[in-house]
Amino acid sequence: MAQQTIRNFCIIAHVDHGKSTLADRFLELTNTVDKRHLMAQTLDSMELEREKGITIKLKAVRMDYNGYQLNLIDTPGHVDFAYEVSRSLAACEGAVLVVDATQGIQAQTVSNIYKAMEAGLTLIPVLNKVDLVNAETEQIARDLQKTFGFAPQDILVVSAKTGQGVPDLLTRIIERVPAPKGSPDQPARALVFDNYYNEHLGVVALIKVVDGAFSAADLASKRRIKFFATGMQPQPEELGILKPHRVKCASLATGEVGYIATGLKDIHKVKVGDTLFWADDLPRPLPGYKEVKPFVFVSIFPVENDKFPQLRDALEKLSLSDSALTFEPESSSALGFGFRCGFLGLLHADIVQERLEREYNLALLSTIPTVEYKVLIRSGETLAIKAASDFPEPTSILRVEEPWIAVTIVTPARYTGGIITLCQNRRAILRKMDYPTESRVVFDYDLPLAELIHNFFDELKTVSSGFASVDYEFLDYRPVDAVKMDVLVHGTSVSPLAQIVLKTQAVDIGQKMLLRLKEVIPRQQFEVALQATLGGKIIAREDIPAMRKNVLAKMSGGHRERKDKLLDIQKKGKARMKRIGKVDIPQEAFRQVLT
Repeated sequence: MAQQTIRNFCIIAHVDHGKSTLADRFLELTNTVDKRHLMAQTLDSMELEREKGITIKLKAVRMDYNGYQLNLIDTPGHVDFAYEVSRSLAACEGAVLVVDATQGIQAQTVSNIYKAMEAGLTLIPVLNKVDLVNAETEQIARDLQKTFGFAPQDILVVSAKTGQGVPDLLTRIIERVPAPKGSPDQPARALVFDNYYNEHLGVVALIKVVDGAFSAADLASKRRIKFFATGMQPQPEELGILKPHRVKCASLATGEVGYIATGLKDIHKVKVGDTLFWADDLPRPLPGYKEVKPFVFVSIFPVENDKFPQLRDALEKLSLSDSALTFEPESSSALGFGFRCGFLGLLHADIVQERLEREYNLALLSTIPTVEYKVLIRSGETLAIKAASDFPEPTSILRVEEPWIAVTIVTPARYTGGIITLCQNRRAILRKMDYPTESRVVFDYDLPLAELIHNFFDELKTVSSGFASVDYEFLDYRPVDAVKMDVLVHGTSVSPLAQIVLKTQAVDIGQKMLLRLKEVIPRQQFEVALQATLGGKIIAREDIPAMRKNVLAKMSGGHRERKDKLLDIQKKGKARMKRIGKVDIPQEAFRQVLT
C-alpha cells in the first residue's frame, strides 16, 4: 500500500474514559473483526483487564477503511504503564484524545496531552459518552478550549457505546493525521514499541517500520536482524500484521506497523523502545530509548513453604510476558523462602499478585511495599537498597537518598483545601497551581515516592470524595533522614516487619505497628515483649500478658502454705519459659499486619 494512504494513530485518555469501547466500534465499522466474534473490550484479552475495566497491556491492530490503512494502537490508561504510552506515541503520527463527557479533564488527560504535544502528534479531541443523561458536553467542550486551546469545530462528540459520531471520527482521522514520513530508500530500521512471548515463536516484537522495508524473502534467506540496545542477532521466524490476531504478510514497508517473531526465548533480550535493523546494515539508532526500571519493591512468600518451587516457576512464566517484572530469591526466618519483586507501581504489583494467585493457584503473603533508596557509605560506595533487611549499620552511613516524583493532581475546586493539607502532610512541595476553569484546579507537586505508595491514593480519594485524579513521573533522588526500624518479638528481630522510615516519624510508626501486632499474636504461657528499635535503641514497647492457668482450681480448701507453694512453682515455671521460650508468629498474623 502507498505510504501516503497509511495512518498511524493511538487513543489516549484517562482510565475508564472509553478507549477500549471506542476501539471496539472502530473494529466493527471497518469490518476488521466479524460481528459474531466481536465482544466488549475485544482488544483487552486478559481476564483481569475485563474484570477491572482497564487496559493493562497496549494492543495494536490494522484496519482497512475507504482505501486507507489505519494502524491503531490502544494504549494503557493507568500511570503505572506510562512508558508504554510514550512508546506508542513515538510509533504514531496522530492521537485521538478521549475525554469522558461526564467526568471531564483528569490528571492523565493533562499528562497524555503534553506527551503527545512533545512527540509532535496531531491531536483529535473527542468527547465520549455524550449519550448519558449526566453528560456535560457543552461545559467540558469549553473546558478543553480554555485549557488546551482547541477550536470549537475541532472537538467531536461521540458515543463509543452506541456508535454515534464514530464514522465522522474515522473520516477526521484520515483527513487530519499525516502520513508517516520515513524513507523507503534508506536501510531498514524499525521502532520496537511492545513485545510479548509466544511458546512457538519466542519473543514477538511489535514494530513500526521507520525506514526501508522488512520482507519475508529476507527471512527465508536466513538473514539476521539486530537489536541496538542488547546487541542480539536472532534469525527471525515470521513477519506479519495484527488484525488483531497475527496474519503473515510478504513485507512490512516504510510507515507500516506489524510484528516480527524473533525466535528468542528470553523476553528481556528485546527492549521496548529499541531500534531493530538488519544485522548486515549499520543505520543510526532511533532516539528516545530508555531502560524501564521498577519503582516499587514487594517481597512475596508462599503461605505454604513447600510451594516455593511453584512460585518460582510461576514468576518465570509471568516474566516471559511482562518484561517490567523483576524478581530475585529471598529468605526469611519467619516467612521462609520467597522472592523480592520489582514493579512499575502499586497497580502493577496488585495485578501480578492476582495473576499468581488465580492462574497458578498459589496462596501468597506480600510485605509492605518499599522504594529503592541510595545509601552512600563511608567507604565511598553507593548501595541500592530495596529492602529494610539490606539497610547498612547507622555508623557506616554518610547519606541516604530517596526517589522523588513530579505529581499532577486534577480536582474540582471545592476540594482544594483538603488536597493542599494532604500534600503538606506528605512532605510535598507545591510547584504550580492553575485554575484552567472556574470549577477545576490543577496542582503540580514534587512528592517523595515513598509517600505515594503508602495509602496516598486512598487518602486522596477520601478528601476529594473520589473526584480527584493523579498522574506522576520520576524526577530524581534527594537526601532524606531515613533510618531502619527493627521490630523485636520476645527479644528476637523479625526481619519481615523491619521498615525504612523517617527518623521523625519512627516513634509513631513503631507504636502503631506494635499495637497491631499485640492484637494478632496469640497469647503465650509467658509474658511477651514487643519492641521497636532504631540502631539498638528502644523507641516503643508493648507487652502481651501471659495466659494464666488456675493451678488452685482442683484444691478444695487446704492450708495457705500449700497454695503459696503451687503458685511459687507456677511463677518459677513461667520465668523459665520466658527465659528460654520462643514465640511462633502465625502466618495469618503476618498477613494482617503487612497488608
